[in-house]
Amino acid sequence: MKGKRRMLQMLACGLLSAALLAGPAQAADPEIRVGSYKGNTLEAGERSCLIIGPVGPEYIAESSNPEAITLERVLTYWVAVAKAEGTAEITVTNKAGTTGSLTLTVDTAKPSLAPSEAPDLSANMDIRLEIVRLINEVRRENGLAELPMDESLMDAAQDVSGQGVTEHRPYDHMALLRYGWPHGGLYNLTVFTAYGCPDIARQAIDYWIESPGHYETMLLEEASHVGTGVTIQNGRAYCYMVVGDPTSHNPYE
Repeated sequence: MKGKRRMLQMLACGLLSAALLAGPAQAADPEIRVGSYKGNTLEAGERSCLIIGPVGPEYIAESSNPEAITLERVLTYWVAVAKAEGTAEITVTNKAGTTGSLTLTVDTAKPSLAPSEAPDLSANMDIRLEIVRLINEVRRENGLAELPMDESLMDAAQDVSGQGVTEHRPYDHMALLRYGWPHGGLYNLTVFTAYGCPDIARQAIDYWIESPGHYETMLLEEASHVGTGVTIQNGRAYCYMVVGDPTSHNPYE
């Protein structure tokens, strides 16, 4: 009987040792999600920021066809630049070696009827991306989810910033519809002297943080996406942000 008990004890110890040697189960690296805020089809000359998740890790992005799509690093973001007709697979890799991919296609740019009057919707993209990053930093600090960029909101905000005005107008909300955002949204606006300002994005965010109403806009819980616009005109910086709220209705629809 004692021999049998001792055999069972030895077997149990062996199983425990094997478990300890094996160590805890390792969680699989999360899947890398890759998107393009202007969609998967670009026109030659267009620039589109890559939307990569999970947010946080540092990524390396590569294009399989640089003649069609090249990649540029703008602050902490990767931006796809459409060069010529063709298709490219964009591969994103993190430090652990996990990859994600996205296929982008470049079509021939459509001729514009009035190119001199059309707003440059890709202007000041580095400042605008930094504003997006800082907005999400504020949201994280307050326990809220980060907001992904939306092409229609980015375009609307840039158009509105280019109007060079210092107050909100119906034009702001009409721009949301014009660029394809079907819901309501809330805007923040700030205008200040650009000359001598070392960090326009940070200055805009600081002004909005100091204003309770603007601060609440950044922290809107119902918001699902964000867009930003920056125009520097006659020595002044016109900075806009808009959060899209799919639960609200645009009064100008």
